[in-house]
Amino acid sequence: MPRRKYTPRKRTLIDPRYNDFEVARFINSLMVDGKKTLAEKIMYRCLDLLGEKTKEDPLVVFRRALNNIKPRLEVRPRRVGGATYQVPVEVAPKRSLALAIRWILQSARARKGKPMYQRLVEEIIDASKNEGASVKKREEMHKMAESNRAFAHYRW
Repeated sequence: MPRRKYTPRKRTLIDPRYNDFEVARFINSLMVDGKKTLAEKIMYRCLDLLGEKTKEDPLVVFRRALNNIKPRLEVRPRRVGGATYQVPVEVAPKRSLALAIRWILQSARARKGKPMYQRLVEEIIDASKNEGASVKKREEMHKMAESNRAFAHYRW
């Protein structure tokens, strides 16, 4: 817990090639062991291949994929009396972007047998078509929130 009233948020710098905040966040999440240049190479190679495969602007396809994966609702545990209820709540925009990025990377890493940039391309293309493992993950989350709608009055 911070001693002050709040901790100031660190600003993510936009990436140099596309001047886009979401690409920069994706690169930072893709990075392993502080190897940012390697993460940038993978991401930029992925976006180049994405443009070749889809014959569209790769940034548009990437954004469409992110928007298809971003969850609107999630469940949070809330303890009332002696019972714990799964209460559906709306997801903040920053958190929905973070979840979408995390799910794309998880499902791309789960695919085996190809280089990471190719796995990312396949997952992003699937997500832009509303298919794939990451979209399934979002659907599961929405289904959980929908089934626990009866506990929405416990929202805080």
